[in-house]
Amino acid sequence: MIPHVLPTYNRAPLAFERGEGAWAITAEGTRYLDLGAGIAVNVLGHANPDLVAALTEQAGRIWHVSNLYQIPEQERLADLLVEHTFADTVFFTNSGTEAAELAIKMVRKHWDHAGDPDRIEILTFGGAFHGRSTGAIAAAGSEKMTKGFGPLMPGFRTLPFGDHEALKAAVTDRTAAIMVEPIQGEGGIRPLPDACLQGLRDLCDRTGALLVLDEVQCGMGRTGRLFAHEYAGIAPDIMMVAKGIGGGFPLGAVLATEVAAAGMVAGTHGSTYGGNPLACAVGARVMQIVADPAFLAEVNRKAALFRQRLEGLVDAHPEIFEGVRGQGLMLGLKCHVAPVDLVRAAYDQHLLTVPAADDTLRLLPPLNITDDEIAEAVARLDRVAAGLAG
Repeated sequence: MIPHVLPTYNRAPLAFERGEGAWAITAEGTRYLDLGAGIAVNVLGHANPDLVAALTEQAGRIWHVSNLYQIPEQERLADLLVEHTFADTVFFTNSGTEAAELAIKMVRKHWDHAGDPDRIEILTFGGAFHGRSTGAIAAAGSEKMTKGFGPLMPGFRTLPFGDHEALKAAVTDRTAAIMVEPIQGEGGIRPLPDACLQGLRDLCDRTGALLVLDEVQCGMGRTGRLFAHEYAGIAPDIMMVAKGIGGGFPLGAVLATEVAAAGMVAGTHGSTYGGNPLACAVGARVMQIVADPAFLAEVNRKAALFRQRLEGLVDAHPEIFEGVRGQGLMLGLKCHVAPVDLVRAAYDQHLLTVPAADDTLRLLPPLNITDDEIAEAVARLDRVAAGLAG
């Protein structure tokens, strides 16, 4: 018989009753050091007191009114995002997938509004992940996600990751947009070099195409900057954000310039729950904490410490690990063994990690993980590797 919960996940035999910072705790009291953070979501850890206070205060006032009315909490968060980014305007969603859908619609509407409705092709890259809706899987194009779900939404062309010649040949004055993750998460913690991001910006400027960045996983301080593209010194036209922005509360957003969003007038898009007072109250508190330069400096310091210790781990277990990838606290261990084997072995060490493509183990801890917790995480990974090698 089919389970009451649709079996689309191969779930681990673990259930957590509560959490404290970087620790997830079972009903029996067993503590697991969480290097997954809900897949880069819990940027401030479990049950963060600042976020609990923001949510509790808002919950005692008003939960939901819909976007038929002005929502002060939404406007406050939008102000913070515009203040700290390239954006002129923000639309709030409940997830990264919804953000991807709006980004696609915004690109198409931009060109329709500009009088060129046939300019619809969006270029994407192999290994990408933009969500699991029909539009998002068409954008990514991988057989793993698209098989059995055809016909797919037309208007996407997926290019090989890192193939500059294919990109040059594909981009024309008919290209509507280029959509890319500055660091591929599901694809194996594969950063796009700064020079490549700068090259994409130049290509878009020359052809008029829009540059759409998917910072759902790599944004919100995860790399040591508020958003990963800042390292390259460029700005997108449209950006998708989710995961960390809500610190564990469902929240996403699409940020855009006024020009890119010009076609999105009243009636062109909507959301019943998107930008509700609860989510935006939490999101505003996350932004106030994570956008602080002192907080981001600490992320970078901890990231350097974590990476140094992981490099030592790789040196100690060359038969298990090939190298360390990523930026900030979005790190990956390239493996010589199946990452899922490491994930399962780590359960015995009461450690939570996340597998990814390209034989990579993702390490996505809360951004406020402590130095002692970093040391403990590497010690547990060392025992996992030693056990597999044995």
